Amino acid sequence: MFVLAFLLGLTHAVWRAELRLSDRLDAALEDRSLVVSGYVSGLVRASGADQRFDFVADPQAGVPHRIALAWYGPGRFGDMVEAPPKVRSGERWQFTVRLRRPHGNANPAGFDYEGWLFQRGIRATGYVVADAGSARRISDEPGLRPAIDRWRERLKARIFTTLGDTPEAGVLAALTVGDQGAVAREDWQVFARTGTTHLMAISGLHVSMVAVIASLIVQSGWRRWPSAALRLPAQKAGALAGLAGAAIYVVLAGFGVPAQRTLYMLAIVVVAAFFGRARDTVRCLMFALAGVLLVDPWAVTTAGFWLSFGAVGALLLVSSGRFAAGGRIVSWLRTQGAVTIFSLPLLLGLFGQFSLVSPLANALAIPLVSMIIAPLALLHIVLPVAWIIEAAQVLLRGLMWVLGHMADSPFAVWQQAVPPVWLIVPALLAAAWACLPRGMPGRWAALLTIPVLLSWSPRRPEAGEVLMTAIDVGQGLAVHVQTATRDLLFDTGPAFGGASDSGERIVVPYLRAQGVQRIDGLIVSHGDQDHAGGAGSIMENMPVGWWTASLRADHPLQETSVRYIPCRRGLGWSWDGVHFDLLHPHESSSRSSNDDSCVLRVRGAHGTLLLPGDIEARAERDILAAFGDGLRADVLVAPHHGSRTSSRNDFVAAVSPQAVVFSVGHRNRFRHPSRAVVARYEASGAMLARTDEDGAVQVMLGADGLSLARWRNERRRYWYGQ
Repeated sequence: MFVLAFLLGLTHAVWRAELRLSDRLDAALEDRSLVVSGYVSGLVRASGADQRFDFVADPQAGVPHRIALAWYGPGRFGDMVEAPPKVRSGERWQFTVRLRRPHGNANPAGFDYEGWLFQRGIRATGYVVADAGSARRISDEPGLRPAIDRWRERLKARIFTTLGDTPEAGVLAALTVGDQGAVAREDWQVFARTGTTHLMAISGLHVSMVAVIASLIVQSGWRRWPSAALRLPAQKAGALAGLAGAAIYVVLAGFGVPAQRTLYMLAIVVVAAFFGRARDTVRCLMFALAGVLLVDPWAVTTAGFWLSFGAVGALLLVSSGRFAAGGRIVSWLRTQGAVTIFSLPLLLGLFGQFSLVSPLANALAIPLVSMIIAPLALLHIVLPVAWIIEAAQVLLRGLMWVLGHMADSPFAVWQQAVPPVWLIVPALLAAAWACLPRGMPGRWAALLTIPVLLSWSPRRPEAGEVLMTAIDVGQGLAVHVQTATRDLLFDTGPAFGGASDSGERIVVPYLRAQGVQRIDGLIVSHGDQDHAGGAGSIMENMPVGWWTASLRADHPLQETSVRYIPCRRGLGWSWDGVHFDLLHPHESSSRSSNDDSCVLRVRGAHGTLLLPGDIEARAERDILAAFGDGLRADVLVAPHHGSRTSSRNDFVAAVSPQAVVFSVGHRNRFRHPSRAVVARYEASGAMLARTDEDGAVQVMLGADGLSLARWRNERRRYWYGQ
């Protein structure tokens, strides 16, 4: 039966995957202007004049059913001359759009954007290219799902109308209609550092609370209706009402995995109660697990799936036997400890961190949010009186003040490298054993796996070896150079507009996942945003020993308090048997910002690495004249992303690399790297790698010679490039 169930589950997942893969954008239609019609699905996410939304397209050859669109305000892509009209959920529109197949940055322990889109059924991304006068609103889309989306949007608008554009309004919108995009970035950081992020997902606590309230109300009224109570007992009527209330809330909140799990478990309990069957909690959990995977086989790719079912599993383990007398407080401490112990390996495996203040923060936040704040927010749906939601706002503001002080503590979070799967699985089994009731042998010994997990760190290079990782930051550059005990970062990736940049979103999470606690040296090659855009965020989020750059005197980065050394030819230092030299620019340089890029040479015991920034032909001639054969290197990060203005024949011949890495964005508008430049390096016999196709590229110059690893090959997924 186990083998049969496994084969059936595998067959179902493969069938669903094949159906989804077949719904893809025709490659010939990428980046072409297309006229599509359909309706807006889900909630619209607005930021100033920009709007983002999911769009369900009418059947059209080569165009997938579900796409993610952005409609930008003036100043983006040169199309808009005025702010676009407001797009609302459930409306039918006709747009002129440009689409691409889903593509995201691919880095070790990084967020899998393509997998996230695939799990949601988004099979193309793009933007509206026509001006506001060309797009056409047709009508409201008929049907239940669009009607639910319109209802959710109206409820969200009601909250923001009453409370204004405040942080509390965003959190309350997440608690009522599941709009997590409305929560401010600063609030997410507080929730993450205090271990209370789960409260922003519509979790089992919230759904169960709604079910209990609905059940108690109906039971109370049912008992006062004798004729009805004779036909259907009040307990069963209350159970049906609780299930209906929970279902309405789950649909209202967007049908997330934790909410699905609770709804399915409640449904099983209600069915068992109606037919007088024993309600085995473990069996209910297993049926709920099967229900989630039948509806969404890709739920296993989400952190919420593992954390949700893992927490419930820990509770079942710790409550599966008899405890000695100790009262409610002792029982609560046991259950809280069980969930913490079981969640720790999952949190480290998923995020490389866990909150040290989580037990205290949750002891305050869970009852306050689940028993008071969330019910008030839901009551505002039924009874739209301003003081109700304002009361929830006051309580939430006080809670956020307390959580903010907890999050500000330097000891709030344990951060380390993400452990490998072969270490996470035994730790989970040991944690499960430790959660078993009293009397089981070896429970305390199982806890010894936790120090092993917390002390794990990835292997670093030996003395004289060099490990280089070209991080996939899109159209930009960020290179991590690692020796036996030191870490250097060369460039910091692009800024994305607004308050977002690759330093905060990509580089810092990558470094933390690798166990890097401190950047010993930071080099910003020059001031262009695709190289310097993430520097500020990196220096704010990680300790930096010193930094050097080729920047104008009035560049904003000059205001940082980190020790600064001007980037000039002749500067050099040694770490762990590896020597670092800056070859450019020299004092008399007066060129474009590209030609003033810092050029770094890294010489280890087993090879040389050359990082030339964005230098072009003039600077190449300069350093050729100064160093000649001294430019020879085993690994080269292509100058200026492989632009045709760089990588002249004499420069390629002088460097004569064994491996060349192009750091470029997917289908970038500059068309980097140039075909002529690629052909030039191919003719030299070098191995070529590019971040847009390979993800992060890692090169080891070690005792065993040069080895090159491409992240998309190391971690293959069937949805990549699809």
